[in-house]
Amino acid sequence: MSTIFLNTRLLNPSENLDTTGSIKIDEEGVIEMVTIGDETMPVTDKDRVIDLEGKVLAPGLFDMHCHFRDPGQDYKETLETGSAAAVAGGFTGVALMPNTKPVIDSPLGVAYIRHHSAELPIDIEVIGAMTVGSLGESLAPYGKYSAYGVKAISDDGTAIQNTQIMRLAVEYAANFDLLLIQHAEDKYLTAGGIMNDGAASAMLGLKGIPEVAEPIMIGRDLQLITWLKKHKLSGALPEPRYHVAHISTAASVDLVRKAKAAGLKASCEVTPHHFTLTENDLVAAKEKGNYIMKPPLPSEENRDALIEGLRDGTIEAIATDHAPHARHEKECPPDQAAFGIIGLETSLGLTITELVDKGIIPLSRAIELLSTNPRCLMGLENILFKPGKKANLVIIDPDLEWTVSEENFGSKSRNTPFMGRTLKGKALGIYNRGKLIMR
Repeated sequence: MSTIFLNTRLLNPSENLDTTGSIKIDEEGVIEMVTIGDETMPVTDKDRVIDLEGKVLAPGLFDMHCHFRDPGQDYKETLETGSAAAVAGGFTGVALMPNTKPVIDSPLGVAYIRHHSAELPIDIEVIGAMTVGSLGESLAPYGKYSAYGVKAISDDGTAIQNTQIMRLAVEYAANFDLLLIQHAEDKYLTAGGIMNDGAASAMLGLKGIPEVAEPIMIGRDLQLITWLKKHKLSGALPEPRYHVAHISTAASVDLVRKAKAAGLKASCEVTPHHFTLTENDLVAAKEKGNYIMKPPLPSEENRDALIEGLRDGTIEAIATDHAPHARHEKECPPDQAAFGIIGLETSLGLTITELVDKGIIPLSRAIELLSTNPRCLMGLENILFKPGKKANLVIIDPDLEWTVSEENFGSKSRNTPFMGRTLKGKALGIYNRGKLIMR
């Protein structure tokens, strides 16, 4: 039995495609036929027909920054519940950060994730640790990672503080064309910090995290890469690819903007909570635990700079930094709360509500940020709406208004500051691995 999606808006930035049409997919999940505009899609009695008039069919969303907590912390999330959260948000693929317990710093950890995720409805990429145990002291085995199909490395949750170790990481990663994903944080500046350093933190009596801690680290890395590119890395090697995770300050965005202009392969991502919320939302919140995260919620000035970075193309991806925590880790005083929030289920709605509906970016750009660009940065194949290609799709209702509630979540955790918030735009289902899942 083939599946036919009729009368939909086909939106695929990889093909510069934005038109009405229909897609027919065979039982194996391979696209049989695509019709555009007034072209007629042949339908038989054996076909499953789904009329998507008024809806959008786009490449399945891909989140390049997630935490599913497995192995080691399955009381917060599992591969199965994380996958359910992804499906609920319209994601057909995610990349998992290595800061599990134990840290994924060898092919053995990669094999564990792949084995236990083989039957899940989403595609999972595994990001390897930059250093053994993410301790910043000795490099993980990048060559073995590469041989095992790993495409990116990160010590997410921390950053290599030793510049000589970072130099070695850049040189070694370039040998295997691995994407370096940097959690940019000068740990000496941020030690013990809870929220953005400033008047708000002083008023609440919480130790601040200076916003310069992020651009100081980015500036160091970009200067290092510039020097290595000029003096040490030969033309036979791929250029280092450097990516800033969850960027959060104007100075950081400006550094990446200038690095791009200088010809460096630099990129960055932003989370929905950083382009939506500010430190003022934390101040106003009665229960503050779900507003505690790293990097901390920014000032309004920095939030506005993030939005401008999305508008002008400096920021290439939206990533959730989906970070599940148990209730007791968030329903507590803010200086005791764990850092991070869940985000897979609300990412698309926040993007449409805060960026598309406000005229900051068009929906096609939103799909680039949530699907096309993250896949490109991770070195994954583009999703094409062409006969013979595997179908990997998300069905979106961009006009649907919905209220965030616990019933919306597939995640095991509920730590979100957006509970009760009304959003516009929602994923209705995905098609991936030969299966249609509608919600």
